[in-house]
Amino acid sequence: MYAIVEIAGTQVKVEKDKYYYTPLLEGNDGDKVEFDNVLLMESGDKITVGSPSIKGSKVTGKILEHLKGDKVIVFKKKRRKGYRKKNGHRQQFTKVLIEEIN
Repeated sequence: MYAIVEIAGTQVKVEKDKYYYTPLLEGNDGDKVEFDNVLLMESGDKITVGSPSIKGSKVTGKILEHLKGDKVIVFKKKRRKGYRKKNGHRQQFTKVLIEEIN
């Protein structure tokens, strides 16, 4: 059984008892979260597609931790002009354990 859910603007294929890294969500470690925007749901051989979402369905999960991703280096240069700029960035993520798909 799996579902495709929209979480913080991104579409994620989720399964029960697995964890996923999503864009940063509000809440503390151990808090329950519900995702109401379920776009597609599969159970056995039956597939339900929403238009745009399935009414009455939701996915519940638990926030395990907040963490940062790998560092991305942004380097800009214009040749023969003496212009160089180096900048780094680390994206923030939330690790979510999917507990139930209704």
